Amino acid sequence: MEQTISHDGTPIAYWRSGSGPPLVLIHGATADHQRWATVLPQLEPHFTVLAMDRRGRGGSGDSPEYDGLREAEDVAAVVEAVAADTGKQVNLLGHSFGGHCCLEAALLTGKMRRLVLYEPAIAPADPPVPEEVLDRMQAALDRGTPEAALEIMFREVVQMPDHEFDMYRRLPVWPVRVTLAHTLPRELRYHSAYRFDADRFAGMDTPTLLLSGSDSPAFTRDVDEMLLAALPNARAVVMPGQQHIAMDTNPELFAGEVVSFLLD
Repeated sequence: MEQTISHDGTPIAYWRSGSGPPLVLIHGATADHQRWATVLPQLEPHFTVLAMDRRGRGGSGDSPEYDGLREAEDVAAVVEAVAADTGKQVNLLGHSFGGHCCLEAALLTGKMRRLVLYEPAIAPADPPVPEEVLDRMQAALDRGTPEAALEIMFREVVQMPDHEFDMYRRLPVWPVRVTLAHTLPRELRYHSAYRFDADRFAGMDTPTLLLSGSDSPAFTRDVDEMLLAALPNARAVVMPGQQHIAMDTNPELFAGEVVSFLLD
């Protein structure tokens, strides 16, 4: 484990493996760096992989008050540390809420080479998570049933189909998600309040790949279209037969798209 210090003094941890140009991985909700285990064998022959723990989990610290923009600062701090260590511009891959953090981090560092966003958690219009859903998740957490809160998240917010959710629950990382379920409400409330401002990104020329699954909910394509219109140097790829967790359901397909874009 390695650590760097974020802008507000919070220690942020990351794990290094593989060899090649640097690639920082940012996980989504209720996860830590271990969520990438299924796809690391496909990435490590091509990249020095730095898998980060977002704040509040794993080897990273936390802060008394939560603000999602601090998470973007965390990502930027890791990118800057890796760039200083390797002497190279850094590739960045973010999934779901981690993709949101990566997009904001792109405005905070000049050390980013290329960016991959896999179904980033950005609201295309109205708040996507109704208050009553958040209330039910919090009630499940208050009852001491974090798995019930996770099921609400993945079935109702992510809209994960039954067969995929059943497979997801059998992955080795699931117990980690259970222990981190308490971080869901704070992230979802921030996500619902966030409004994407295209003007802020008009000058962001970092080559960006937007990944999504063909079987994902329609709002993922809405987000892609919004980002394609806003980012000067972005393109989108839809992975056939996939939804929100292609790194688990088809790691070869997922890694193939990532490697092809980053090593182009």
